[in-house]
Amino acid sequence: MNDQLSQTEDQEIIQSEAKPPAASARIMSVDVLRGFDMFWLVGGAGVALGIGKLIDPKVHAFIDRQLSHADWEGFYFYDLIFPLFVFLAGMSLSFSMGRTLNEKGLGATLIRLTRRCLLMFLLGVIYNGGFTNVWPEVRIMGVLQRIALSSLFAGVLFCFFDWRGLAASLAALLLGYWALLSFVPLPGQDSISWAVEQNWAVWLDAQILPGRLIYKIYDPEGILSTIPAIGTCIIGILTGLFLKRKEVEPLRKGLIFIGAGLVLVAAGYLWSYQCPIIKKIWTPSYVLVAGGWSILLLALFYFLVDFWQIRWWTAPFLWIGVNPLTVYMARNIIGFNDLAKRFVGGSIYAFLGENLGYFVQCSVSLGIALLFVWYLNKKKIYLRL
Repeated sequence: MNDQLSQTEDQEIIQSEAKPPAASARIMSVDVLRGFDMFWLVGGAGVALGIGKLIDPKVHAFIDRQLSHADWEGFYFYDLIFPLFVFLAGMSLSFSMGRTLNEKGLGATLIRLTRRCLLMFLLGVIYNGGFTNVWPEVRIMGVLQRIALSSLFAGVLFCFFDWRGLAASLAALLLGYWALLSFVPLPGQDSISWAVEQNWAVWLDAQILPGRLIYKIYDPEGILSTIPAIGTCIIGILTGLFLKRKEVEPLRKGLIFIGAGLVLVAAGYLWSYQCPIIKKIWTPSYVLVAGGWSILLLALFYFLVDFWQIRWWTAPFLWIGVNPLTVYMARNIIGFNDLAKRFVGGSIYAFLGENLGYFVQCSVSLGIALLFVWYLNKKKIYLRL
């Protein structure tokens, strides 16, 4: 069983553009969806695994499989967490960038984009441990870094293109990346392979990416695979632009989201017969499948929260969703699970047994995280870039 509370499985996180909730200026379903995404990283995954342990070994095995990443090819629920954040980062760009362009102009907008990218990139390095280790054992790339770079380049495209230009850019990025991986052999090779050490994304990381690489010869948030991640961010921008269209009635808008999501998922799985779904190098088929599921989840939350206004359950997700960068950094610096062990670790396992002890510890860890974000929201403390 993978321990999603560990630092490696930790990654897949955050959207940095969160601001305090204002009902008149925000679309609640987007904040709730962002909180739902982060929920699994701040303790939800552990609680789900604990429930599986208590119910049945087969149930636990199924939950564990869905809450672990594919080793290489394949797609499970946990493989959606990170691209959903990149998708939501794109949606936030669609909400904020147009206003910034109109109020402050192109120059100021580009400066703001660049500044946010640099700050988030630096926070990502700090999240990885900063300069605790001696160079070259410092990890340069990471989750926040990928979100920073994807948001920067997708944001620049947003400044210069309308939705048609963005759609064309998306196609160009995915097809270009696909053509490179599908038809251009690596130096010294005569054939194409999608195997771990035989593709351009891994090869380029091994050649030029400085610092520590998670998998020794490559990083899952490496250089070349950032290109299709920009495509994921563009899908979020396009979705956000459509969500903002007031002339489209809400019911039709939600149904179009469902249709678009299904089309992308189907297209991604069809493409996977030639171009495998591989999260660790962010293949184009992975972009389509993850993008499709992201839109389908948005449709679900849009209908529940905004259309039918069934909101009694949303408060914890809102607390997380409006402050994701803060809680993401806090879980790394504070360590909610480590803190939980101080209260229910050790003897609690001997007293309650392995399975129930694990469930109690994970529940306390999640409770601490929720208490933390509740307090931040109550005091109106939000980390913004």
